[in-house]
Amino acid sequence: MPLMMSEEGFENDESDYHTLPRARITRRKRGLEWFVCGGWKFLCTSCCDWLINVCQRKKELKARTVWLGCPEKCEEKHPRNSIKNQKYNIFTFIPGVLYEQFKFFLNLYFLVVSCSQFVPALKIGYLYTYWAPLGFVLAVTIAREAIDEFRRFQRDKEMNSQLYSKLTVRGKVQVKSSDIQVGDLIIVEKNQRIPSDMVFLRTSEKAGSCFIRTDQLDGETDWKLKVAVSCTQRLPALGDLFSISAYVYAQKPQLDIHSFEGTFTRVGLLDLELNQLTKALFLALVVLSIVMVTLQGFAGPWYRNLFRFLLLFSYIIPISLRVNLDMGKAAYGWMIMKDENIPGTVVRTSTIPEELGRLVYLLTDKTGTLTQNEMVFKRLHLGTVSYGTDTMDEIQSHVLNSYLQVHSQPSGHNPSSAPPRRSQASTPKVKKSVSSRIHEAVKAIALCHNVTPVYEARAGVTGETEFAEADQDFSDENRTYQASSPDEVALVRWTESVGLTLVSRDLASMQLKTPSGQVLTYCILQMFPFTSESKRMGIIVRDESTAEITFYMKGADVAMSTIVQYNDWLEEECGNMAREGLRTLVVAKRTLTEEQYQDFESRYSQAKLSIHDRTLKVAAVVESLEREMELLCLTGVEDQLQADVRPTLEMLRNAGIKIWMLTGDKLETATCIAKSSHLVSRTQDIHIFRPVTNRGEAHLELNAFRRKHDCALVISGDSLEVCLRYYEHELVELACQCPAVVCCRCSPTQKAHIVTLLRQHTRKRTCAIGDGGNDVSMIQAADCGIGIEGKEGKQASLAADFSITQFRHIGRLLMVHGRNSYKRSAALGQFVMHRGLIISTMQAVFSSVFYFASVPLYQGFLMVGYATIYTMFPVFSLVLDQDVKPEMAILYPELYKDLTKGRSLSFKTFLIWVLISIYQGGILMYGALVLFEAEFVHVVAISFTALILTELLMVALTIRTWHWLMVVAEFLSLGCYVASLAFLNEYFDVAFITTVTFLWKVSAITVVSCLPLYVLKYLKRKLSPPSYSKLSS
Repeated sequence: MPLMMSEEGFENDESDYHTLPRARITRRKRGLEWFVCGGWKFLCTSCCDWLINVCQRKKELKARTVWLGCPEKCEEKHPRNSIKNQKYNIFTFIPGVLYEQFKFFLNLYFLVVSCSQFVPALKIGYLYTYWAPLGFVLAVTIAREAIDEFRRFQRDKEMNSQLYSKLTVRGKVQVKSSDIQVGDLIIVEKNQRIPSDMVFLRTSEKAGSCFIRTDQLDGETDWKLKVAVSCTQRLPALGDLFSISAYVYAQKPQLDIHSFEGTFTRVGLLDLELNQLTKALFLALVVLSIVMVTLQGFAGPWYRNLFRFLLLFSYIIPISLRVNLDMGKAAYGWMIMKDENIPGTVVRTSTIPEELGRLVYLLTDKTGTLTQNEMVFKRLHLGTVSYGTDTMDEIQSHVLNSYLQVHSQPSGHNPSSAPPRRSQASTPKVKKSVSSRIHEAVKAIALCHNVTPVYEARAGVTGETEFAEADQDFSDENRTYQASSPDEVALVRWTESVGLTLVSRDLASMQLKTPSGQVLTYCILQMFPFTSESKRMGIIVRDESTAEITFYMKGADVAMSTIVQYNDWLEEECGNMAREGLRTLVVAKRTLTEEQYQDFESRYSQAKLSIHDRTLKVAAVVESLEREMELLCLTGVEDQLQADVRPTLEMLRNAGIKIWMLTGDKLETATCIAKSSHLVSRTQDIHIFRPVTNRGEAHLELNAFRRKHDCALVISGDSLEVCLRYYEHELVELACQCPAVVCCRCSPTQKAHIVTLLRQHTRKRTCAIGDGGNDVSMIQAADCGIGIEGKEGKQASLAADFSITQFRHIGRLLMVHGRNSYKRSAALGQFVMHRGLIISTMQAVFSSVFYFASVPLYQGFLMVGYATIYTMFPVFSLVLDQDVKPEMAILYPELYKDLTKGRSLSFKTFLIWVLISIYQGGILMYGALVLFEAEFVHVVAISFTALILTELLMVALTIRTWHWLMVVAEFLSLGCYVASLAFLNEYFDVAFITTVTFLWKVSAITVVSCLPLYVLKYLKRKLSPPSYSKLSS
């Protein structure tokens, strides 16, 4: 029974799905730089923040007093327990969307140009020529944002509507998650998510213990043992919680691992690059306009002519660029979600699919991402003999025979010991039989752990009989195990499979069932839990039938090798198992006499009462037992990897992507998984960064690491923090040179910090992938976030840009869809620019020929039709183009390396398209002027028709793989133009355009403008073919 506590900042406005409070601390620079760079944006933001603060003043965080079951007694008003991930509300939607659009230079420029048409002296043609395209762009954007906002609203509503049982004076009532208040008593059922921060008051288990998962905090799906508040656990009934006058005094909210900074909107690198190119185009536009006015000799009102030239050449900057790219990205997202090879994939952010094609660093979580977090017992080694999965039946036979022999002995014989050879256990020099050693090893594994068997209540039993053990089903089929480590569960399940079953356990005793059905009871005298410092755990038990006291211990080989008796096989076998990717544990025991145990207990109790250096004194007493222990066995447990993790990681490495594993798990486990998953190849060395606590130690360790070459780095979160404090640049520089990096014991904020550092220091594109709530900060800090929907819930997948169901899907997502999205967006963006440049070139030639007059070449519907029905479908069909077949992209991941260099869209490719546009625009215009007969209208007819044909042919030239829809788009656009000629009497002479003269002149101009480019493309493919064409041939 928990008590909810305050959640400051519970409504997360910008982070996508999570329920963790976040810090909103923003620091900004001021000074001259503020006025020069983005000052107006900051001014608007500051005004908005000021209005928000006025309307909703944030209270100073302070300690709170919360009364049990009495929300009305709260001294201050707390926020609602509702999740809000919506970006806008009904009042801010339109202003917010318009701000997001007009903060881009391209859209802001066209807004100014369109508004200028309301000035009569600057008006060129019809208003709809400018306002129709701008309105269409804004309509598409608003519709897309509205759909995304509605989806966020639906997800919020689904989470906020989850029902929970609330305990009141009149009994239990159902309440929505969003209606839970601070101070409410909430009943959380088995396998139900905890809806907020809570205090654990009471449980149906007699001892007050309960296993919970903290996967939304640290990403680990193993069960953590928690104990209820003792005074409320001892109450006879639930209703007595209201009879006591109790409250919780809680400290003020703290910034800890539960907190993270979230971002919602993203802008891809391609968008930023195109924004830079549009600025270059604007500069060219201004220069061209100034040149035209200069050639006029600044005659008359030159400033008005300058502005008219700016308007005439405004098509250099294509307004359709944004809408084409946005529609293309929506198409890419649809293709990704419809791909049958990666079922269940969801595109949650439609603005950055092309980022998948330019990734250099992949930062991944371990548990639930690379692994299934399902442990399987694989190996038992006794020193002289080893047992694997195919020989477990031999162990089962030995255990069965051992207990059958014991059962057949006289009643006075020790029922818990092995066959008669058991009497030789205190004399290690005498060699035991294999059967005896197996029996001792299995019994040690079955006893040395912190696992609790749990049984489901019988059908129909309600929570009112909460302590009625008689209403539970204790059959083997109904038993499940809970523990703080999945390794321990795997070991206990294995002992069950070979015949020795853990049937019950409480804080004082545990019971084992033998293959013959006999129940053995052991009294738990002491427990020494596992810690990251000791790397081992121990237990002292007394066999109630014989009163024999045994101290069992298991732990990592580095910790146990100095504790057990001398042997010549442990180190070698640990290395062998580690190379197989198994997690090893060394198991040992020591038999204690009653006098030895009483002496230990006296010293142990005295040490626990010490005021000074209590921890050290307790550890020293325990270590007094850890001497010359008898080595029983070495176990190997495998953390099963996700399907096809190894080939996927190998594919990513071959693609030139550097992989970093960031995990909250301990160093040994992280290193083991790095080896078993082949994140670190078998031939690579591993440099384990020693723990450092100060600047001097960090300096020495960095120097030691600098001398290593081509080795993977393993570093803990604490050491990482110290190094980043003093040697941030040096550490990141060295780490980036490693083929792989493993960061263990990382908090969520550290994960996000590492991602941010990589982005800042390398200027390369990063991708973060995870599956738990603790990965949300890392996912949102990366350029591209991928969430896996798994056992740890949906927080990561909902907060990410892309959601997948299995890690192996990332291979196809990057190699195929990432490649296609980037290549297609680059081609589409540059072609749309070409479409604007070519008509602006024609306008410049026309104005130059006619004495630099600021008169438009094409007016009204011709300009609107040119950018829409005449060329839109073929140009947009480029989103279906692909240079490499999907099978080829996956088979040769090395092709991905070329994408990360950004060669598909660069100033070089941009300048090539500019030169093509100038050449074709000049040919089209001069050709029409040379070939026109007498009337000006023929110039318009010939040049415009040749322009349309040239654009259609250029699309065909750009396409690398034809799709039937591309052919349809080409002929549809051509048909629309031919059909519209009959209705364009205002611009064309119908009698002239039906003559043979018109046809040959248009054909001649078109051939001259396009044929050289086709020839150049053919020669380039023959003399310098791209890498993918070599493979496909």
